[in-house]
Amino acid sequence: MNAAVLLIASLAILAVGYVVYGGYLAKQWGIDPKRKTPAHELEDGMDYVPAKTPVVMGHHFSSIAGAGPINGPIQAAVFGWVPVLLWVLIGGIFFGGVHDFGALVASLRHKGQSIGEIIDDSMGRKAKRLFLTFGYLTLLLVVAAFSSIVASTFGSTTSAGAAVEGAALAANESTAMISILFIALAMAFGYFVYRKNTNIVVASVLGVAGIAAIVAIGLNFHPISLTYNSWMWIVGAYILVASVTPVWILLQPRDYLSSFLLYFMIAAGVIAVIGGVVSGNGSFSVPAFGDAALKGTGVFTTGTAFPALFVTIACGAISGFHSLVSSGTTAKQLDNEKHAQPVAYGSMLIECAVAVISLCAIGFVWSAAAEGAYASPTQVFAGGLSAMIGSFAPSLQNIMYQMLILAVSVFCLTSLDTATRLARYMFQEFFVDQDVDKKDLAGYKKVLANPYVATAITVVLGVSLGMTGYTKIWPLFGAANQLLAAIGLLAVCTWLGQVGKNNKMFYVPMVFMLAVTICSLVQTIMAKMTAYLSGAADVWALIQSAIAVLLIALSLVLAGIAAKTLYGQYVEKNAKKAA
Repeated sequence: MNAAVLLIASLAILAVGYVVYGGYLAKQWGIDPKRKTPAHELEDGMDYVPAKTPVVMGHHFSSIAGAGPINGPIQAAVFGWVPVLLWVLIGGIFFGGVHDFGALVASLRHKGQSIGEIIDDSMGRKAKRLFLTFGYLTLLLVVAAFSSIVASTFGSTTSAGAAVEGAALAANESTAMISILFIALAMAFGYFVYRKNTNIVVASVLGVAGIAAIVAIGLNFHPISLTYNSWMWIVGAYILVASVTPVWILLQPRDYLSSFLLYFMIAAGVIAVIGGVVSGNGSFSVPAFGDAALKGTGVFTTGTAFPALFVTIACGAISGFHSLVSSGTTAKQLDNEKHAQPVAYGSMLIECAVAVISLCAIGFVWSAAAEGAYASPTQVFAGGLSAMIGSFAPSLQNIMYQMLILAVSVFCLTSLDTATRLARYMFQEFFVDQDVDKKDLAGYKKVLANPYVATAITVVLGVSLGMTGYTKIWPLFGAANQLLAAIGLLAVCTWLGQVGKNNKMFYVPMVFMLAVTICSLVQTIMAKMTAYLSGAADVWALIQSAIAVLLIALSLVLAGIAAKTLYGQYVEKNAKKAA
């Protein structure tokens, strides 16, 4: 297979999907540019802050990107490039895009509140609390996994305590230094744009120049060297502060500037693939339908294509975390409803493009990856693309490798901050009913609904869990995240039915995702219990099994309530027609 043809054809299909299917969804759901958005209606300078479209696009894109569209396709490449590519394209256009766009529209019509409040409106308060419990557990896994990934890319030791040495240590120290400087740059950007009214174009040019400067500094000056555990506590302190500060100070500007790194990463990927092919070095060696002998080895996932393929490729096709971002932070910043399609649906399809680039990256270094030359999917991604660039521009290979590693780390930190803020929202919503003002709360509810208390509880639980290392958390997170997507689809589907809008495009995605994820969690429970009973696993296997059982139970109850609600809507609709 020619990698350039694969990439160009995929980009064309995604572009057509955005225009045709994305436009169809916007018409079906009644997108109204004249409707006042929650960012304007409830502007408070803290969470509800209208943002210019490039800024909110940057926030949304950076928050949902993370490591998912990179890790997933590389790990799933063991099933072959054909299944991976088909799921990325079909899943992104007809599953993930619908999910993300629908969640944002529903939140915009519910004062920018979360999926939990949407469920309260259409399925009842009991269902809302079940969802908030499910969503909060999933976000704790996100905080744990992403804090561990960030600490791993910063630390002088691994999560297991082994020393990181040589070039890898220098790369980690550089990444840590650049990330610290990046936070300072973002705060300066936010101050000048939102408090000094600096022109966004001028500020963007200076911001990009600042990124180039801090990268140069970090690559040549990186005196901070700390262990994995030390960085875990520092990251915890950072997200504790970052998730309760006004969004204009850090979240909006940092995510906006982060998006330039993501755009750079995409551009570098396209140049690498096309340049490699033109130079005669753009090989693509992933088998069309996989190599069963490689399952579970090196960077590759385990299991059968169903359900493993659809759980492993999360953010590259559909991800439950996206609905929380759409209905958590993005809905509170959107300036106009007409921007919902490019921000939500468009960002999902750009993630699909990143997933295709990741597939091309492992295609170039397939033999090395199959032989275990890479320790992580991130290294495969950076190694594959930088090697492609090195095939026609050798002097750029090393710097491109470090830039790509940095980009992935920045996105993880961005997703981590957003996930903590989202978890805080959900924790607070659990104790505050839709018709109650927070100021009227008393007793323990008043304490637990306090944003600082809710954030502190989230950070302590998430970081403590992350101390075990992301490799123990990631498999469970993958299934929980995809199950969350199924529930997000259920929630928006029932709401659309309630308000009389077309919701038929949700039926197949939500049933399919429920089947996939429950099947995956059942397999996880069986494998973990077998390993524990045979003495091959520690108590962590029992904890994972218990969490998986809880997630399945919550999802089945919610699915039952949703089915009852949808049936009731169907009966009522037919009764009106008959009358």
